[in-house]
Amino acid sequence: MKFNLLGRTGIRVSELCFGTMSFGGDADVAEAGKMFTAARDAGINFFDCANVYNRGEAERILGRLMTGSRDQLVITSKCGVATSEDVNDQGAGRRHIKQAVERSLNRLKTDRLDILLMHRWSDDTPLDETLRALEDLVRDGKVLHLGASNYSAWQIAKALGVSATNGWSRFEVVQPMYNLVKRQAEVEILPMAKSEQVGVMSYGPVGGGLLSGKYGPNFLPETGRLVSNKEYHARYNEKWAYQVAATFTEFAQSLGLHPVSLAVAWVKSNPAITCPIIGARSCDQLVPSLDAIHVDMSESLRNEISALSREPAPATDRLEEKQNHQDR
Repeated sequence: MKFNLLGRTGIRVSELCFGTMSFGGDADVAEAGKMFTAARDAGINFFDCANVYNRGEAERILGRLMTGSRDQLVITSKCGVATSEDVNDQGAGRRHIKQAVERSLNRLKTDRLDILLMHRWSDDTPLDETLRALEDLVRDGKVLHLGASNYSAWQIAKALGVSATNGWSRFEVVQPMYNLVKRQAEVEILPMAKSEQVGVMSYGPVGGGLLSGKYGPNFLPETGRLVSNKEYHARYNEKWAYQVAATFTEFAQSLGLHPVSLAVAWVKSNPAITCPIIGARSCDQLVPSLDAIHVDMSESLRNEISALSREPAPATDRLEEKQNHQDR
């Protein structure tokens, strides 16, 4: 396992981050424990969580599992998404952020979060209100570094500007979706992060299972996230994406590689990515993701894989400038 610097934080994190979204849901306490141990045995020191995962149960399980090794781990959590029926138990205002962090610390049985990410952008709260609330948590020592998940590039850039103007702690980490069929991050988020020295922990490297070898335009398994989860079904419900999945599976098999291993390795090979977040419902399902660190991803192999999918248009839609750059 290699370790990469996380943006400007000075923290070195494993080249793979383990996502705990399944803890307390698809993975019970026993299976979560097995996966945590497997991740640690593989060398992973970076664990991603959120207060909304299974109504806080993921944090509770992670908190118990990391007892005795807390100082060797880099732990994230998130807030902003509704976690109960309480109308104020959501959003990006000071009141909710403070309450959410206190509850997360209690569930995780720790005195600080290494990274707190806002889970999504809020139109209901002025950005400076959110960022000042986050700054106070940093000053109190309850949060060490800040980040944003599911923000667009302009939203991240605006936040960086507000923080710089006020001398506040800035977003040092961003968490966008990124995989072979969801490449929008390549257009602006990843170049922005590279330019501003912001760490990137991307999620969904296997596309909710789409790139696992089980899906194609003419076949669907009876179970799986893309079948049972409405959000994931809507996210990937395009015929071309399923065709890419089938072609990618054939390509991986021709190399003698598990599609999951190759999908994670492809994401990891982007120079702007600090680490992809991997996850699983079981220890057996986790193995091919862990094996991604053994894939020799050359530039030519990355280009071959990239060519299997649609490349997003440049931010300005000036395709001629892209062509001119390629012809140099």
